[in-house]
Amino acid sequence: MNVAVAVTGNDAMAHALKQINPDVCAAYPITPQTDLMQRFSEFVSDGEIDTELILVESEHSAMSACIGAAAAGGRVATATSGPGLALMWEMLYVASGMRLPIVMPVVNRALSAPLNIHCDHSDAMGARDSGWIQLWSENAQEAYDNLIQAFRIAEHPDIRLPVMVCMDGFIISHSICRMEYIADDAVKNFVGWFKEKNALLDIENPVSYGPLILTDQYHEYKKIQSDAMERVFRVTTDVAAEFEKISGRKYDLFETYRMEDAETSLIVLNSAAGTSKDVVDEARDRGIKVGLLKPRLFRPFPHKQIGKILQHLKAVCVLDRSDSFGAYGPLFTEIAASLYNYGGKPRLLNRIYGLGGRDFLPKDALLAIEAVVAAAEGKTDLALKEYLSIRG
Repeated sequence: MNVAVAVTGNDAMAHALKQINPDVCAAYPITPQTDLMQRFSEFVSDGEIDTELILVESEHSAMSACIGAAAAGGRVATATSGPGLALMWEMLYVASGMRLPIVMPVVNRALSAPLNIHCDHSDAMGARDSGWIQLWSENAQEAYDNLIQAFRIAEHPDIRLPVMVCMDGFIISHSICRMEYIADDAVKNFVGWFKEKNALLDIENPVSYGPLILTDQYHEYKKIQSDAMERVFRVTTDVAAEFEKISGRKYDLFETYRMEDAETSLIVLNSAAGTSKDVVDEARDRGIKVGLLKPRLFRPFPHKQIGKILQHLKAVCVLDRSDSFGAYGPLFTEIAASLYNYGGKPRLLNRIYGLGGRDFLPKDALLAIEAVVAAAEGKTDLALKEYLSIRG
C-alpha cells in the first residue's frame, strides 16, 4: 500500500535508497546533499538494511570506491553536490567508460567562485558529456520516482551505464512537501535482484577493467558506448510504463503542459517548472496561447521527439539555470539543435535565471512569457540571450 508523507527531497531520496538496499554505498558530506547520506546512514546503523556504507576522504574517493565495488559485481550508489561532483570529474568518465551501472543522486549546487552553497545547474551541466545518463526532477516526488527507476535503467542489459538523478539544492532537497512512498515490497519487486556482469570477483571467468587502449581500438570502444546511449530512450520509456503500474504516476522522456494548442512555449528544467506552470495558467486565463515543456531525460537528449513537438510553434523561450560563458545556455543549445533541421522552426530566446540560488519568481516567468509572445509577434529588438532578475 502506498503511503502519503510530508518529507524533504533529501529524505525522499534516502528512503528510496533504503528500499532498494544497494550492496555498497560510498559517502562523503557536502551541502546540500549531506543530510541525504546522513539519513541513509541511520538506516544502515539501525540495521534496517545491510548496505556496506564506506566513509571516504573525498568525493573523488567516493566515486573511486563505487567503481571498484561495481566492477567487483555489486549494486552501488553514492550522492553528491556541486563541487563534489566537480571533484569526481575524472572518475565520472571512468565509471561510464567501464559501463558500470552506478546510481547517484546529484543535489544541484552552484560552483565557485565566488563560494555559493545554493542551487544552480552548473554542476550537472558541466558533467553532461561524461557519459552518464541524466534524469532531472521537478519536486521530491519526481526525485524519489526517478531514483527508483534509475536502477532499472542503469542495470538494463542493453544499457549498463551510470545514472545521475538531479534535484535542486535547498529548493527541493530541504523543502517539505506532500508525496507518496511506494510500498517496500513493490519497490523491491520492481527493482529486482541485481544481475552482475563480468564481475571481477568471478574468479572462474577472469576479466580486465580499464586496460590501456590506444589508437587501434579506442575509437571503436567509444562508438559502442554511444550506441548504448541511443538505446536509453527505449529503455527509459519501457521502465516508466512499468513504474506507472505500481505508482499510478506517468513519466516520459519529457513533460508537456498545455501544449495542445500552444503558439509559444517556455522550456525549463527542475523546480522552476512548477512556478512556470502557475504563470502559464494565468497567461492562459488572459487568452495567451503559451505552453511549457519540461525535459526529464537530459542525457541522452531526445532531440527528435522534442523537435517534433516544438516545430509548429511561433516562438520558444528556453530558461537556463546555468550559463555557458561566451555562448548560449546548455539547455538552449540542445533545443536549438533539436530544431535545426526544421525549415519553419520557431524563433528562439534564451533567458538565464536563478544562478547561485536566486529565487525564480512568478514575475520572472511572466517576463519570459512576455518576451516569447513579443518574439512570436515579430518584434525584432529582443535580446537573444539575457539574464533575468539582475539587480541594479
